[in-house]
Amino acid sequence: MPHLDATHDPAATTWVESGQTPGTEFPIQNLPFGVFSLHGHAVADDRIGVAIGDHVLDLYGCLEAQVAGFERSDLQAACQAPRLNALLALDRAAWREVRHEVFHLLTTDDAHLRSRVRRHLRAMDDVAMALPIAPGDYTDFYASLHHATNVGQMMRPDNPLLPNYKWVPIGYHGRSSSIVVSGTPVCRPSGQVRADDAAPPSVQPTRRLDYELEVGLVLGRGNAQGTAIALDDAEAHMFGVCLLNDWSARDLQAWEYQPLGPFLAKNFCTSLSPWVVTFEALEPFRCAPAARPDTDPAPLPYLRSRVHDVRGAIDLRLEVLLQTGRMRDEGRDPVGLSQGEFRQLYWTFAQMVAHHTVNGCNLRPGDLFGSGTVSGPSAGSRGSLLELAWRGTQPLQLPNGEQRRFLEDGDEVILRGWCEAPGRARIGLGTCRGRIEAAAGVEPLA
Repeated sequence: MPHLDATHDPAATTWVESGQTPGTEFPIQNLPFGVFSLHGHAVADDRIGVAIGDHVLDLYGCLEAQVAGFERSDLQAACQAPRLNALLALDRAAWREVRHEVFHLLTTDDAHLRSRVRRHLRAMDDVAMALPIAPGDYTDFYASLHHATNVGQMMRPDNPLLPNYKWVPIGYHGRSSSIVVSGTPVCRPSGQVRADDAAPPSVQPTRRLDYELEVGLVLGRGNAQGTAIALDDAEAHMFGVCLLNDWSARDLQAWEYQPLGPFLAKNFCTSLSPWVVTFEALEPFRCAPAARPDTDPAPLPYLRSRVHDVRGAIDLRLEVLLQTGRMRDEGRDPVGLSQGEFRQLYWTFAQMVAHHTVNGCNLRPGDLFGSGTVSGPSAGSRGSLLELAWRGTQPLQLPNGEQRRFLEDGDEVILRGWCEAPGRARIGLGTCRGRIEAAAGVEPLA
C-alpha cells in the first residue's frame, strides 16, 4: 500500500523562497537527487546534491559541517561519494532517512539551523550538473504498445506486432559508456547505410537522426546472480526515475537491425536528465497500469500480482519540444511536438525488473533501464520523429515555416516530465536537453 507521510503533505512549506514558487519543478515534496560541481571546478569536486526550487542543497557540505546527520553510519559515506551508487546500494529505509533529514533541514523553524543550512545552498545557475550515477549496465526496453504498433505498421502493415510482444517485455542491452548528462552536445553519428537495395552499403553520417522520448529507471540494490526478483519485491530495488533520450540513427538501424537488433544506430549517445526523482516522492501518483483489451493474453504468473494491478504504474506526463538553429537565431522559443502519458505503457518498470532477473541475471546499484519510446494512441502523443513524420513521408510543419522529417544539425531536443493531481504538489523531473552537432570532420547537414 502507498506509504505517505509528512514529506508528501501538499501543505508543507519550505523557507527556501524559490521552493514555494507556483509551478516549480522542485517543491519540498519532491527533493530529487543529483550530482553537481561549482562552475570551473574539476570532476574530482563532484558531490551529491538535492534540488529545492532553483537551488541545490550541498549534501556533502551539510554532512562535513555537521549540519546534517544520520542514525545509520553507512549513510554518511554514501552521501559524501561523488556519485549516487553507494546510496543506491542501501535499502529503502536508508533512502527514506535521507529524504526525511533533508526535508527537516529545509522546513525547520529554527533560525540558527536555517542560517547554517543556507551556507550550503547553491543557485542552479552557479553549478554544473554531472551524471548522477556511474552506470554499470544499461538495458533499453520497448514497452509502448502504440510505439511498437506504429513502427511495425511501417515495416509489416498487415502484421505490425511480432508474436511475442504481448507475452514478454522486449529489450536490448545498450552501451553505458556513451550515456551523457543533459546539455551534452550530440555528435551526428556515421555508419553503414544502404539507400539502394541494388547497391552495396556506404559509410556516411546518418541523414535520419531521431530522438526517443523515454523514462529512465535508476536501480537500487541488486540481486545475487542465479536469483530472481519477484514482481512484488521489485520496488525494493527501484530507486527513482529520470528523463532519457535514446538518440537513434534510423537509416543505420534499418540496415543493421537484422538479425540481432540495435547496434551502432543506438550506442553512440543516450542523454539523461540530471535529477533522479525517487519513488518515495512519486508515491502520491502511483496508479493502476493501463487496462489491456480482453482479447490480449494475461501476463504470465511471474509478471502479475494483485498489488501490481492496483499501483504498478506512475501517472507521469511527458512532453517533447524542439528548437531549431533558425528558431534560436530568430529568438523564437522551442515548440512543442508531442505529449505522452507514461501510464499507458504495456509493461511497467516492476515487470521489467522481474523479467530481467527471471533467468538469474544479476542487477547492480546504478544500473539503468530505459522504458522505450513513450507513444500514445493519437498523432499528438507520438514519442519520436519516426512516428510524427511517418518515416519521413509526412514532414512535420513547424510554426516558422520550417519542415522536419528527421533532426538537422543545430536542432535542440528538450524532454520534460511531471506529475500533478488535484490536492497534490506538482512533482517535476526537470529537463533533458541535447543539441545536434555535425559529424566529426564533416560539413553540417541541412
